Amino acid sequence: MDRTQVTDWLAAYEQAWRTPGTEVLATIFTEEASYLQGPYRAPVIGLPAIARMWEKERDSPDEVFHMTSEIVAVDGNTAVARVEVRYGDPVEQEYRDLWVMRFAEDGRCNSFEEWPFRPA
Repeated sequence: MDRTQVTDWLAAYEQAWRTPGTEVLATIFTEEASYLQGPYRAPVIGLPAIARMWEKERDSPDEVFHMTSEIVAVDGNTAVARVEVRYGDPVEQEYRDLWVMRFAEDGRCNSFEEWPFRPA
């Protein structure tokens, strides 16, 4: 992976969040991917489980949010990004995250880990 590929993956992730349904997840995650929503949470494993979590976590694909990201590092198949997401207009909730992503050879993520932080 290089920075351009990671940038493209981050854009695809955001677009997937904005897309109805979960079929698009197969374009960004491998079938056996793990998705860790926080450092002390149990990982969600496998594309079907990730799809169920995805639908449960978002209000709808139409929810209003603004996402920005900055790649911190790319080393081989591993990337780290700093991500900020603000929900609502006006903003009702915001997160600053660190994302650790490990990618398969085809560019899909097979291990996703987020460290979310929100204002006190």
